[in-house]
Amino acid sequence: MPRFYLPTALAPHTTLNLPDNIIRHIHVLRLNAGDSITLFNGTGTDFAATLQEIGKRHAQCHITAQRQPENESPLKITLVQAISSGERMDFTLQKSVELGVHAIQPIISERCVVRLSGERADKRVQRWQDIAIAACEQSGRSIVPTVQPIVSFADYLRQMLRHEPHLMMSLHRATTLRDIAPAPQSLRLMIGPEGGWTPAEEQAALAAGVQTITLGKRVLRTETAAMAAMAAMQVLWGDF
Repeated sequence: MPRFYLPTALAPHTTLNLPDNIIRHIHVLRLNAGDSITLFNGTGTDFAATLQEIGKRHAQCHITAQRQPENESPLKITLVQAISSGERMDFTLQKSVELGVHAIQPIISERCVVRLSGERADKRVQRWQDIAIAACEQSGRSIVPTVQPIVSFADYLRQMLRHEPHLMMSLHRATTLRDIAPAPQSLRLMIGPEGGWTPAEEQAALAAGVQTITLGKRVLRTETAAMAAMAAMQVLWGDF
């Protein structure tokens, strides 16, 4: 059933005029009056609805019921991702949402090729948030992970929450996920850019209490590392 994100108050037995972005999607999918859709507003509830009217620039639906889907992982992973270039970052965010990420914190590290600030940074964060929303629509999630504003690596270390485990992907002085105990309920996974972390960054992270982890002796691309680590964590501590 088609799912659409609608960031407004939703309730059963109400009729809504749908916004332009959903109307365009309805036309692309060639939906008709009488077809069923699902709406969600990011709060964890799905709302079943029936399309009543569809025009070129107008569509109306009636909400018939609500339900609480139980598809959120018990493991809350915040992905602390050094910004990668081009479609790699988009891919990483999209797949992390499908894998159950709780939130995403983009950071700028020394070897980041992409440098964003000001209005350009704000627009890119909004683009990434839109990608997260689309991934929720596709994967059936009803809680939308938040993409946080971009910060520098140094600023992130200064403001990091010390009580929450921080696991940094690295090949140096690293342990395996199996050796981490006790099993965390929430954590921060730190993934470097295409060129990896610099020795100075790894040293600063270790000094701040970050633990380095490895998925083996092979060097993984940044987008591969994020996906592989999250999948392994879901197997060990989540809902896989």
